[in-house]
Amino acid sequence: MQTACKKCRREGVKLILKADRCLGPKCAIVKRPYAPGSSGQNFRNKMSEYGKQLREKQKAKRIYYINETQFKNYVSKANTMLGNKTENLMQLLETRLDNVLLRSGFAPSHSKARQCVSHGLFRVNGKTVYTPSFQVKIGDVIEPKKKEVYSEVTLNTSLSWFSADNKKTIVSINHLPAREEIDTPINESLIIEFYSR
Repeated sequence: MQTACKKCRREGVKLILKADRCLGPKCAIVKRPYAPGSSGQNFRNKMSEYGKQLREKQKAKRIYYINETQFKNYVSKANTMLGNKTENLMQLLETRLDNVLLRSGFAPSHSKARQCVSHGLFRVNGKTVYTPSFQVKIGDVIEPKKKEVYSEVTLNTSLSWFSADNKKTIVSINHLPAREEIDTPINESLIIEFYSR
């Protein structure tokens, strides 16, 4: 099992798997910005087209903290939806409840966000949700059960696809995010190509 820091180094980007450490000077990818292992510094120069597609898929799975079966299901669903397949995939991943908690500032990492949902600490439209993969929709309102626990949290108000109210400690979904509103550092077209092989 790779450590969280090795996963970041393998993918070449900060995956924010260890919230505080990833954002500080001790981040492994800052100290050693190359893949782990003896051939790490030449790792990305040797990759085939298939290798690039595989790495992009692995990176996305790690960023969104989901397993292979879940990820494959998202790709299949994106392919059957109307519109652009790559944008569909990103919307499905971004509108997971655990991801919304991360983006809004309720949780510092995906693992913490998943834990919060699994423990039933958040409600959507007044109902407690226990499934991290729950898909939020336009108009949904997300709030913690015990707002006093999050009274010191400053919610993220910089994204336009949801509104965060720091006074009420709630997040409302305005619209599904367009690709330009998603700053996740992945090339989703390579992922679609990987599963189309």
